[in-house]
Amino acid sequence: MSVVDAKAAARASAFAIRRIAQAAAQGTATDHLIAALASHAGRTLAGYLPIRTEIDPRPAMATHRGPVCVPVVTGPGQPLRFRAWTPQTVLVPGAFGAPVPESGDWLTPKVLIVPLLAFDAAGFRLGYGGGFYDRTLAALRMIGPVVALGFAYAAQEVANVPTDGFDQPLDVVVTEAGVVIPRRG
Repeated sequence: MSVVDAKAAARASAFAIRRIAQAAAQGTATDHLIAALASHAGRTLAGYLPIRTEIDPRPAMATHRGPVCVPVVTGPGQPLRFRAWTPQTVLVPGAFGAPVPESGDWLTPKVLIVPLLAFDAAGFRLGYGGGFYDRTLAALRMIGPVVALGFAYAAQEVANVPTDGFDQPLDVVVTEAGVVIPRRG
């Protein structure tokens, strides 16, 4: 099976698992995310505005002591850009059904909360297949240190995420079960 086919099969399974996990775990996961972000106070944080059945990082984003922004898709094959966000930000429809700020400053994050469909113990994530976060993390990591925190339900952990040379690992994954530090190598 090709990596493309393996990723497609893994995505279908991950969507089903995430729907089941969603009901029970949001509050505890948010508490763990707030605790994980505490050491990053003052740094620019990129969160995301959830779509589909994604776990919701907005309560943690709203408590962050520092600038907060959210991703904006500017075009196919492009890295994400990030626009300033607060809970009062006026939102408009963006690409893939994700709301985006109508206006605001463009920011460069140093800490990113990254959505995912599945993750593994090595810190690799399965996204929706557009490569936006992988391109973005690669570009940001070329200009300086960046922390990528996956945010998910514990049930989204899988034995092995299919990867290729473009996949960027996460530095940590936060779930309702706690913080997972990826094992490398």
